[in-house]
Amino acid sequence: MDFSTNELTGQVAQSARDFALQYIKPHLMDWDESQEFPVHIFKELGKLGMMGVLVPEAYGGTGLGYFEYSAVIQEVAKVCGSVGLSLAAHNSLCTGHILAFGNEEQKRKYLPKLATAEHIGAWGLTEANTGSDAGNMRTTAVKDGNNWVINGTKNWITHGKSGDVAVVICRTGEPRAKNNSTAFIVERGTPGFSAGKKENKLGMRASETAEMIFDNCVIPDENRLGEIGAGFKQAMKILDGGRISIAALALGIAKGAYEASLQYAKERYQFDQPIANFQGISFKLADMATKIAAAEMLINQACDLKNKGLPMTKEAAMAKYYASEISVEISTDAVQIFGGYGYTKDFPVEKFYRDSKLCTIGEGTSEIQKVVIAREVLG
Repeated sequence: MDFSTNELTGQVAQSARDFALQYIKPHLMDWDESQEFPVHIFKELGKLGMMGVLVPEAYGGTGLGYFEYSAVIQEVAKVCGSVGLSLAAHNSLCTGHILAFGNEEQKRKYLPKLATAEHIGAWGLTEANTGSDAGNMRTTAVKDGNNWVINGTKNWITHGKSGDVAVVICRTGEPRAKNNSTAFIVERGTPGFSAGKKENKLGMRASETAEMIFDNCVIPDENRLGEIGAGFKQAMKILDGGRISIAALALGIAKGAYEASLQYAKERYQFDQPIANFQGISFKLADMATKIAAAEMLINQACDLKNKGLPMTKEAAMAKYYASEISVEISTDAVQIFGGYGYTKDFPVEKFYRDSKLCTIGEGTSEIQKVVIAREVLG
């Protein structure tokens, strides 16, 4: 497998890097403190084609592959994990679901607006009592003539309040029955569809996370995505690709923490020399660099398989599991290298530290990734 970076990937990465440094970095701590979801930033990312990286040009996207997609998320996350998370959720989940399972009419109706960020996308699977146990979800959709009536609440939804379009997985059969859920597209403004509590989080504070509430929300059957009962299978396939994006997000945060630590270790003097000269610090930097290289290889392997349309459930889970865990480890070591300064908001590593933890939880916890990997290796 050849994972060498081509010219296009490099150009896309540079564009994302330049944008993040110019338009995100000066404001990220203000957004973090106020928990502002900077919608205007995503509108600008949409103009650059970064809100529809994987969407074909025929539907208003840039039609690029997973190497370019991973590069975009990494470069943004190196500056701000919150913006990187929202970028990943919009591209992989809502937009990705419609791209993968929508019919031609649905694709032409929704993808152009999602790809340009005219609309922000949300994706609803998780509920208060059903995280990994999605087969027991309580949000239901009941057929009523040519319509569906949705009732229930989805929790921990990225853009649950501000999203213009949501893909929602609802139970259409008995709890825990096989093929008991179906996916639907629900537009903001539909009667019975509202936002609930916005979460007050440790990290990723500028990425909006909120409830989506459905109270006798009526939508037409034309908003159904795919076959009745296929919702859970669709969601699992979407999460495969989504795990690549969370792995890239975690790697970007790790790279940001490492690069800040490397620079600080060269500039911070103690005992008349830079602290990088001390073995205790240099070994931490060596471990960081090694972990980043290993995570990058796992992500590239998953991207390569995804681009070729080959099975990659195991590889995506491995990439997500490893990258998210080392992101926490690297950001923790970064705070340690910075010492007391690392514990303050005047330096960047405390935010990397807070943001990194979500990567071990979102889109399947590290424990769930192990379940997926074990199931694959055991056949």
